[in-house]
Amino acid sequence: MADDNLHALYRELPSVDQLLGSLPAGLPATDAAHANATFAARYVLDKLRLEIAAGQHDADSLARATGKLGETLAAAIPDFSRYSLRPVVNATGVILHTNLGRAPLSRRALDHILETAGGYCNLEFDLGTGKRSRREQIAEERFLMVVARQTKIPFRVLRDTYGLSVANNCAGAMFLVLNALAAGGEVLVSRGELIEIGGGFRIPEILERAGAVLREVGSTNKTRPEDYENAVTDRTRLILRVHRSNFRISGFTARPDLAQLVLLGRRRNLPVVEDQGTGALAPLASYGVSGEPTFFDSVAAGVDVITASGDKLLGGPQAGLVFGRRDLMKQIGGSPLARAFRVDKLTYAGLEGTLADYAAGTEAAIPAISMLSLRPEAILRRAEALAATINRVDFKVSIRPGYSVVGGGTSPGTRLPTHLVRLAHRTQTAATLLTALRESSPAVIARIAKDRVLLDLRTVAPEHDSVVARILNTIAA
Repeated sequence: MADDNLHALYRELPSVDQLLGSLPAGLPATDAAHANATFAARYVLDKLRLEIAAGQHDADSLARATGKLGETLAAAIPDFSRYSLRPVVNATGVILHTNLGRAPLSRRALDHILETAGGYCNLEFDLGTGKRSRREQIAEERFLMVVARQTKIPFRVLRDTYGLSVANNCAGAMFLVLNALAAGGEVLVSRGELIEIGGGFRIPEILERAGAVLREVGSTNKTRPEDYENAVTDRTRLILRVHRSNFRISGFTARPDLAQLVLLGRRRNLPVVEDQGTGALAPLASYGVSGEPTFFDSVAAGVDVITASGDKLLGGPQAGLVFGRRDLMKQIGGSPLARAFRVDKLTYAGLEGTLADYAAGTEAAIPAISMLSLRPEAILRRAEALAATINRVDFKVSIRPGYSVVGGGTSPGTRLPTHLVRLAHRTQTAATLLTALRESSPAVIARIAKDRVLLDLRTVAPEHDSVVARILNTIAA
């Protein structure tokens, strides 16, 4: 009997064509709009079928729902005409916001993606010889130019000594390196560097999955060069140094310099691999980011293989950079996993465009670097101008000093002075206002403190200030 009731309810549902015919504004005129409306109609009907199956409807409630299906479909169609992935305005003050895509790309990087993505390109084709080439060469030469510019090491020396490979992210790069160089052997890691990165990935687990055996040395707060020396056996394959990018250990601490580890590695014929992490290609102390080593510090110290992220302090697309001695890079590139972790032409184009900014000395055009360099007084002027354009009587607007953060698991504890636009609604809660901002077009992502919505313009492109003002003056809250 229950099945008969369900079938009876299902029979009350209109067909897709009938539902489309009930649209208040009529059927869409273009083929693309009609296809989108058809998809939305199927979605609306499937949702009702699931509700019937779950016992949420009887004949009366279903009649009420079907009576409003035309309006329901009309409201649903705009959602299906928009992409799921769409731009937002980041007003949180978190520069490398992982949930919002981390580093925005520079104009040069975007232009290079556009000119190579719309058609064919020489991804693995040598235009000089007409033969197949290695895609790794695309970013390698540009990267070596940047290293030469920063370290003053002659380009020809770097080209003969080092190579570059690009993986899908830094975790993938580290996995690839460990599997290629240390599978079946031991890897020496300080107990103070057995970190967990975002998403629950932990160094011990990455080592295990890569086929290597973790050999812990030292203690959580103090590790000395002799701890590594005493742990070397005939099963040791490499020494791993992990940058503690997302936390700090202070107080009674000790940690060997990279140069000390490199000296030990050369004496014991062991490669030293460093997970540098952030990919910083420019000194950041002048921006208020202290204690953050650069990629070039590692090169200068003589590290054999370095891994880093492309979308953190480097300011480029998501990628995992593997930079190291050519003999080791050949071994890494020969791994069957290298193909599994490789990236496509879009990533190479974005990375090459970003590196071109560094090579030209125009890294200030990279948004992440530009945001780091913003002075509080410049942000204050923009905040005052924005506040002056908000003409709603139901808003209370004020400006207060505050702090931005780097984010992306980078530079923990670093606080960048800024000025915050504080919003309060006379009748609505801060949570309600935050939701209204998030549901605007484009969405504005902000944060709450002490029942006030806070907007930090450090992470808002200057050309979007007027967009934020328009939204604040028009949203229903």
